[in-house]
Amino acid sequence: MIKHITIFTTNESNTSSFITSLLKDEKPEEFNFLKGIDTALFSKSEVLKFIKEEEIHDIKTLTANTMQSLKSMSSGEQKRVLLKYLLDQKPKYIILDNPFDNLDTAYQTKLKELFLEISESIGIILICNRQEDRLPIASKIYKLEKDYLKHYSSLTEYNTSINNQTSLERLEIPKNNTAINYAYTELIRFKDVSVSFQTKKVLHQINWQINKGEFWQLIGKNGSGKTTLLSMITGENNKGYGQELYLFGQKKGSGESIWDIKKKIGYFTPSLTDNFKGNHTIEHMVLAGFTDAIGLYTKPTETQLNLTNQWLKIAGLSEIKNKLFNQITRGEQRLVMLLRAIVKQPLLLILDEPTADLDDNNAALFVSLVNKIAKSKQTALIFVSHRKEPNLEPLAIIELQTTPNGSIANILK
Repeated sequence: MIKHITIFTTNESNTSSFITSLLKDEKPEEFNFLKGIDTALFSKSEVLKFIKEEEIHDIKTLTANTMQSLKSMSSGEQKRVLLKYLLDQKPKYIILDNPFDNLDTAYQTKLKELFLEISESIGIILICNRQEDRLPIASKIYKLEKDYLKHYSSLTEYNTSINNQTSLERLEIPKNNTAINYAYTELIRFKDVSVSFQTKKVLHQINWQINKGEFWQLIGKNGSGKTTLLSMITGENNKGYGQELYLFGQKKGSGESIWDIKKKIGYFTPSLTDNFKGNHTIEHMVLAGFTDAIGLYTKPTETQLNLTNQWLKIAGLSEIKNKLFNQITRGEQRLVMLLRAIVKQPLLLILDEPTADLDDNNAALFVSLVNKIAKSKQTALIFVSHRKEPNLEPLAIIELQTTPNGSIANILK
C-alpha cells in the first residue's frame, strides 16, 4: 500500500537538513521504508541546482526543448518543467518541499489536482509550513520541531497543539526620526507606460500612481509582468526611458542615479537570501539595511542600534541576534531579510512574496507588522503575493491582467 505523509514545519524547523537525510542511505527511523526506493525531490533548491548547471556548465537538463533559460522563466514555469522531468524518471516516491510557494491561485489548484492524480501510483511526502497547502491524502501527519519529528494521530490533534497566541494587537512600530523627508504627495507615477522585450509584449499602457503613505497590493498570474513592473520602480529596468514614468518627483532619465532611487526604497524578495554567503550575524544583517550593504562595514549609530534591536524584539529574534545568518533556519533567514528591508522605514517598501517560507504564526505576525507600518502613513507599501493572507488590509489592489498586447492594469478597490 502506498503511504502518503504530511510533515508540517515552522520557522525553527531544520527543513533542509531533514530533506537531505531523507535522500541519504541512513534515514530517520520513521522513513526506513524509503531505503532502496527511487525518491525524487520537488523543491526550489532543485531548480537552483539546475540553474547553476546551465550557467556554469551550459547543461540544459530541464530546458533542452526550449530556447529560454531556466533562470528567465517564471516560478510557475520552472516548477512545471522540473515536475515533468522528475515524473519522467518514474520515481516510487516524491518529496514535495513547499510546492505551492510563489504560484498564482489558478496554478496552485492545477498542481494540487495533478498531485492527487499521481498519488494513485506514486507515494507523496508533503513538507509544508502553511496548513492551507496540505493535501487530503495523508495517512500520517508529523511536525518537524527543529530536528525532532513528532507524530500526530490526526489533523485535529495537530491543530490543538499549535500555539496561535502571537500577540498582534499590542505591537508598536519603532519610529525612525532620521527617515528621509519628502515634501511631495506623489512618489511613483506611470502614464501609458508599455514594455516589450523583442517581440514579446509584457506591459500595455500602464497607468498607476502611488502616493506617500499608501498601501497597495499587486496581484496577477505568474508571467503577467509583476517583476517587470517592480523593476521599473526600482530603476533597474531601462525600458522606462523616454516614457511618462516618474520616480520620486523626477522623470525617468532626467539625471537621477539608481542609487538615489534605492535610498528611498526598501525591497524584499525571498531570492535575495541566496545572495548572502558571508559570515554576518543576524544583528549586523539588519543593521546593514540602513545602508543597503551586503555586510556591516561602518560603525552603526546608537539610533540605528536601538531601532534594530526594537525590530528584532518584535520579530522574536532578540535571543539569537548574535548567531550567524548562514547558521539559522530558512524561515528565520526570511524574517531577518524582512526586517532588513523595513528597518530604515523608507519612503516606499516593496515586499515581493514576503511570506514565502514563513509558517502560519510568523506570516500572521508579518501581516500585522505590515498593517501597522501602513497605518503610520510614513511609508508607502507595495505587497506582492499570490496568497490571500488573512487580515491583510491594503488601501487598494492593482491587478495585472494578461492580453495579447501585454498586461493591462486594473484597479480593484
